[in-house]
Amino acid sequence: MTSTISPDIKGFFDPETYTISYVVSDPESRACAIIDPVLDFDMASGRSSYHSADLLVDYVNSNKLGLEWILETHVHADHLSAAPYIQKELGGKTAIGKHVTLIQDSFGRAFNEKEKSFPRNGSQFDRLLEDEEIIQIGNINCRVIFTPGHTPACVTYVCGDAAFVGDTLFMPDYGSARCDFPGGNARELYRSIQKIYGLPDDTRLFMCHDYGPGGRDYVWETTIREEKYDNIHINQQTSEDEFVKLREQRDKGLSMPKLIIPSIQVNMRGGHMPEPENNNKIYLKIPFNVI
Repeated sequence: MTSTISPDIKGFFDPETYTISYVVSDPESRACAIIDPVLDFDMASGRSSYHSADLLVDYVNSNKLGLEWILETHVHADHLSAAPYIQKELGGKTAIGKHVTLIQDSFGRAFNEKEKSFPRNGSQFDRLLEDEEIIQIGNINCRVIFTPGHTPACVTYVCGDAAFVGDTLFMPDYGSARCDFPGGNARELYRSIQKIYGLPDDTRLFMCHDYGPGGRDYVWETTIREEKYDNIHINQQTSEDEFVKLREQRDKGLSMPKLIIPSIQVNMRGGHMPEPENNNKIYLKIPFNVI
């Protein structure tokens, strides 16, 4: 096996949540992974649909790829995961960093979930990944790097010459992730970003979100070099204390993501819904004055 192969990468932008999902494929074996798939959800009606997920499914099928992994960079607070639907359609194993159990414990208590119906052991995923673990996408080595700060369970996937950073970083003109969710920590985020900046300068970086600041076109690919020189929150000149002060001050003015309530409940279950109640209907809770 080799880690020098440059993967083929196709990004799919969801304008409703500003999320980019990826199909990452090995051009030699035609094996692939899907990273951070989106389940469409309308908060007002409580209805879900599969338009965004079907774009991924159609791409994999039309390009005759074989899905091996469905990878989550973290428990997202701004969109619901389509991992179970993707798995039903294409197969593959679901995976996330092993510290997802910290999120499950914290939000399991916030939503008053009973241990029996919602175990906090990560068993909703096929694989819990270790720091520095190597997984394979065909002939491509993918290294898992724990990058906490935004949440305790965030990971970055380094696949060949490409890295998928989740919400840890944004494009250089938008900066870095918020750290005010439960278990978030600006000092940890700074140190996680230093790990990412330690990758080769020409490493391709792929964002989980882009918001088009200043009205520019949406983009989601940059490099280590560009981030280290141009990131408005954390470049190679930024000290840890400077970053922590900036990040904590900025976080005080941020509102909660509009889909955080349904997203967390679903995503901490690996994209699965809560068990139906005695009327065979599924319900999502809204904790009052908790989050």
